Amino acid sequence: MNRVLILRPEPAAGRTAAKAAALGLDVRVHPLFAPRPFAWTPPPASQFDALLLTSAHGVRLAGPGLTAYRGLPTYAVGEATAQALRDAGFADVVAGAGDGSAIASRAAADGHRRLLHLGGTTVAPMAAAIDVTRVAVYSMIALPPDPALVADAAPGSVLLVHSPRAGERLAARILPDGRAALHIVAISPAALAACGAGWASTQAAARPVDDEMLALAARLCE
Repeated sequence: MNRVLILRPEPAAGRTAAKAAALGLDVRVHPLFAPRPFAWTPPPASQFDALLLTSAHGVRLAGPGLTAYRGLPTYAVGEATAQALRDAGFADVVAGAGDGSAIASRAAADGHRRLLHLGGTTVAPMAAAIDVTRVAVYSMIALPPDPALVADAAPGSVLLVHSPRAGERLAARILPDGRAALHIVAISPAALAACGAGWASTQAAARPVDDEMLALAARLCE
């Protein structure tokens, strides 16, 4: 059976690994980044009429400043982020399966015009008919190169790429002459493009969610 390598940060990597193992896949976890809190000053909640978080890292690492926004209608990318918000005391959370642009457009369709986005220091472009104020509450720190990543990437392995930054980092770790027997499954076309060329096969999930990525990986491993 082909091997699946998970490159996303913990604790999300562990959740993906558990899902992959439940599908009977041979899993290895090699995070390329680790999230760290980022010092920030919470702007007044009165300046906004809705809150957006695109990652559960933002919920975990924002600190006590996050509580100031519990009264705002809240939007989240992905059910994991939405559940983290509910666990943090946010009662009115709308989860979306798309990207940040899609959920921001949903907020605009719901009548909101001033959106506060709490996210990382590096974020994907967001296109929406709404005024979005971005505030960084965490950063992703690149981890030192792990020799075990290359060792575990046996011929036929499937590498799951959850962000463009991870794709760039992977392309730097596995040079073109080592890619021909490895498969890429990415969470989005942008993440896929960041991986570069020369892989045995490359696919992007139809929706940016784990289940879609794992379904593609499982088919490659059959």
